[in-house]
Amino acid sequence: MARTLLLLSTLLRLSHLVMPVTGFVGMPTSSRCVSRSAAATVETAPRLTPFPGGAVGERTKEEAAVNPFDCDDTISPLVKSVAPSKTIEVHALTQEMKARGERVVSLCVGEPDFEPPPAVIEATARAAKEGKTKYTGVTGTLDIRRAICADLTRRKGVPYAAGDIVVANGAKQAVFEGVFAVVRPGDEVIIPAPYWPSYPELVKLAGGVPVIVETTVEEEFMLTAEKLRGALTDRTRMLIFCNPSNPTGAVHSKELCEELAAVLSEKGGKGEGVWVMADEIYERIVYDTPHVAFAGMPGMWERTMTVNGFSKSHAMTGYRIGYLAAPPVIVKAVTTLQGQLTSCASAISQAAGMAALEVSDEEMQASFDIMRAKRDFVMKRVAGIPGLTTAEPQGAFYVLPDVSSHFGKTAPDGTVIGGATDLCLYLLRAHSVALVTGEGFGYPKGIRISYAASMEDLAEALGEFDQCIRSLK
Repeated sequence: MARTLLLLSTLLRLSHLVMPVTGFVGMPTSSRCVSRSAAATVETAPRLTPFPGGAVGERTKEEAAVNPFDCDDTISPLVKSVAPSKTIEVHALTQEMKARGERVVSLCVGEPDFEPPPAVIEATARAAKEGKTKYTGVTGTLDIRRAICADLTRRKGVPYAAGDIVVANGAKQAVFEGVFAVVRPGDEVIIPAPYWPSYPELVKLAGGVPVIVETTVEEEFMLTAEKLRGALTDRTRMLIFCNPSNPTGAVHSKELCEELAAVLSEKGGKGEGVWVMADEIYERIVYDTPHVAFAGMPGMWERTMTVNGFSKSHAMTGYRIGYLAAPPVIVKAVTTLQGQLTSCASAISQAAGMAALEVSDEEMQASFDIMRAKRDFVMKRVAGIPGLTTAEPQGAFYVLPDVSSHFGKTAPDGTVIGGATDLCLYLLRAHSVALVTGEGFGYPKGIRISYAASMEDLAEALGEFDQCIRSLK
């Protein structure tokens, strides 16, 4: 009996060497799953050649042809429906060019060129040295949530308790979680255009339907009460309201915010059950129009999710720390989501965020005054470039000129400028200046200029942009 069991055990261990290939790994390969590099298909199982030490070598064309994993069909249709970020794509291309030793001036990424305040850097080092390197609660430490509440009360006049705050791994995660907390399959989400490219994609990931409401340069890219009312339907679930706006720099005044809130509050109207995602990540970088918190508008606290953070105001982009302030029902849902996604934000970043909240308004204002000077410089240069139309931004650090008057023209090398993307690609190729096409922002007539860069880079980039535009015939 023992010898029989030993024989069966040996046969089982060796059986995979002689068994026919069946099941998932050996599934028949459809024409859609054939590798693009394959010249023909074969009916044998894929074979990978290991190098000494277990590394896998290159496959032959025949081997690649039958790999059922090397095709788009294996990716979730939901993920394939999401468009990649145009900003990240252009930024990656510029980094590749720089890696090849090419000179590129980039005004693509919304990242301040100044360093975080000294107190933030000191708090970062101190937190690491003092062992603040462990997990915190999913929603963040009690200290930072209390500090955020105090800041929102002092500067924005909006009261929150620590239990109303979720500290996230960047403001983008807070937006993601807020959308997923309430948007159901088929729900409509109103998104004013131009918009931050992630908004419609996150809505689609949640199964929702983005409803794009266009604003114009003549309107200074403001969402009006009339347009909001016209976009509301029985299926509207959320309004995503970015104020100040990326990519336009538009700042909705208190009066405009009150008008929007009144539309949502109309008795018997279609806005009564609509949530508001108020993305206020740029709220400290404003110029002539003061910013007001949408949650502070009459009747809006109960339905508003306020997103904010430290990336833009304190130049802490790499710290990846933001937060969401919302009613308890939202906080509970978002906490569940974040607990399954990433758990807590970095403990060190939270300590740095605490320090950021303690930096004086006067110290912060010095950086914002520099940004205003850059805004004024860019607006003056853009005004001197023929055929451009833009609205003066009142916040953030972006300008979004309409360049459509140059569509259809031809560059000196024969390139036909069919649209904003063509113009951006030609500008990058011929003048080594990187700007982002407005197509990714829902504004195909424009291009986005980020002036969160040095004055030297701004002067060089805008000079080349001017030459580029004047060379088109």
